[in-house]
Amino acid sequence: MPLRIVEKEKEDNFFPKQNWYFAPDMREKKMGLYGAIALIASCMIGTGVFTSLGYQLVGIDSSFAIMVLWLTGGLVAICGALIYSKLSVLFPGSGGEYNYLGKIYHPAVGFLSGWTSSTIGFAAPIAAASIAFSKYFGTFYMFGPYHNYMVSIAVILLAAVINMKGLNWAEWFQKYATLLNIILIVLLVVLGFFAWKWGKFSNNQFTVGAKDWQAVFSHSFAVSLIYVSYAYSGWNAVTYIGSEVENPKRTIPLSLVSAVSLVSFLYLSLNMVFLYRADIELLRGENEVAHIASAQIFGSIASSFVSLLICFCLFASVLGMSIAGPRVISQIAQDYPPLQFFGKKNRDGAPVIAIVVQVFISTLLVLTSSFDMVIRYVGFSLALFTCLTVAGWVILIIRNHTFLYRNNLLLLVPATIFVLLELCMLYFTLIDHPTESLLGIITVCSGLLVYFFNRNQKNQPYEL
Repeated sequence: MPLRIVEKEKEDNFFPKQNWYFAPDMREKKMGLYGAIALIASCMIGTGVFTSLGYQLVGIDSSFAIMVLWLTGGLVAICGALIYSKLSVLFPGSGGEYNYLGKIYHPAVGFLSGWTSSTIGFAAPIAAASIAFSKYFGTFYMFGPYHNYMVSIAVILLAAVINMKGLNWAEWFQKYATLLNIILIVLLVVLGFFAWKWGKFSNNQFTVGAKDWQAVFSHSFAVSLIYVSYAYSGWNAVTYIGSEVENPKRTIPLSLVSAVSLVSFLYLSLNMVFLYRADIELLRGENEVAHIASAQIFGSIASSFVSLLICFCLFASVLGMSIAGPRVISQIAQDYPPLQFFGKKNRDGAPVIAIVVQVFISTLLVLTSSFDMVIRYVGFSLALFTCLTVAGWVILIIRNHTFLYRNNLLLLVPATIFVLLELCMLYFTLIDHPTESLLGIITVCSGLLVYFFNRNQKNQPYEL
């Protein structure tokens, strides 16, 4: 623990002395720029990029269309990051969409966003990442489905224990775990492209023809956006802990744009390697696409070692979401006195009750849901609020008559791109996967009951 110098009281009025001693520095340490970038990157890199390609290939049979799909996902995330950067300056504080939507529209809308994030927004991705962890771990050590559940739950509990030690412990782990994550992806990309004497190569064609363009504008392409959107989810993670970030007006915008740009480049490169090395037939419908591709490059033995490294990366993703999620619950508890029990913190400053709640929901999802169902369920639910948030910024600048300002006028382009693509994805997901979509809508609407019983007891009501 760092030390600070403390001045003792003067013991003698006639002969004052300045006696110094060292005492533990109890001042709360806040997250810096690198820590914020690491948090965003670790929340983004993980389950989606190492698993979702197989599900995309179920409906798309074109390597070119797959790359356009990932490029579209990166474009959407960068557009969202630009708008969230502006909102983080306008509405400082923690809570993410809960903070923004409550002030743009109405406290009820913000509460529904916070409710969704608290119940499934982070818990469901944590469950999906822990399931993927057990799948990749299973390529190294074979065991039955019952043991898969145990491994997934153990990962969730370990992340919760680290998070309960406070933000400092979690930030320290995040920095090094994210660094390993990026190193692993870079190695896979470099060796996948340039190790000509190693392994096998796929028969996939990266041509651009009429069939490929048809795939880009197909129904399946729009539906597959839900998987890509999930892979890019987490790009707004730092906004959930805005009050715990150093110099947030500079750090939050810079970390958002930097992290999303970096991760987008890594995603495009890695998925190109997967398609470059493994045939579409091998990848289609499979969960462990990184293991399959690395087996084509290194062989089965070395690919098991790669799977273990991916497990570590997946755990970093679980930890990153375990940091951000409980802070949303804690923020809601501060605003609504009847829910203040859920905001209780331990002596290390961690929202311990909120962490326990998140662990319970994540564990329940692991035991009751399949991997792809969890992705569609949470992807649809979260897209509703990110779309509302970006659209809310447009409403805000129109309401305040600032839409003709040069900076705001330029940002209308990414805001429009984001909203249109998100609405397209939501529409086609609702048509193709009504069960998961309706479950998401029901989860969102259930928050209205909680808000109804607590709306008159909010600490600081917002005046429209």
